Amino acid sequence: MAGLFVTLEGSEGTGKSSNITLLTRFLQKNGWPVLSLREPGGTAVGEEIRSILKRIDIVPPPGPEAELLLFLASRAQLVRERILPALQLGYVVLCDRYFDSTVAYQGGARSLDMATVRAINRFATGGCIPDVTFLLDLPPEIGFRRIAARLDGCRDRMEGEAMDFFHRVRATYLQLATNEPQRFYTVDAGRPLPSVQRELRRILLTILESKGINPGQLAPRQWR
Repeated sequence: MAGLFVTLEGSEGTGKSSNITLLTRFLQKNGWPVLSLREPGGTAVGEEIRSILKRIDIVPPPGPEAELLLFLASRAQLVRERILPALQLGYVVLCDRYFDSTVAYQGGARSLDMATVRAINRFATGGCIPDVTFLLDLPPEIGFRRIAARLDGCRDRMEGEAMDFFHRVRATYLQLATNEPQRFYTVDAGRPLPSVQRELRRILLTILESKGINPGQLAPRQWR
């Protein structure tokens, strides 16, 4: 692939969306073609699935197995419709969550069989693996204090889980980062946003330079 696939991972309140927005603006301003995505979502199919997964008024809610398959259906569409075409054209693809979220949430926190989760993930993604994964790490209690401070104060279905759930999520993420140090960069998300953003930019610029992906190296044609 001519481009670079970068994912941001972490539990609730770690600042993934804010940092992806800032990274996107920074890279575009400096000449890189960038595609910014989120999971679940990013396609018409994925956005419909996202609305189902976040709703709190569905009773009973999706069970762990159904939840897993919904996330993976969204991901399968996103990879083939958006991620792979953009990478082939030389874009830097930034994605808010990807398959590590499924391992952490449905495998680690929901206690689904890890081997099964990984196997279905491989099927859904066709083996499309991020080049770089930033893990924004933060104790869950701090993350939820941030969520409580949001103007709307509303929580979606996943955010309504017990705190133990998110401690399991965090522990799984940290284990993933330990297991794959060549892909993961663990970043302390407890600092102010500008400090976190500076570290992400520094690491990402170093990686882009090492791979010979230079600013102004525009994709052969615009694509959205």
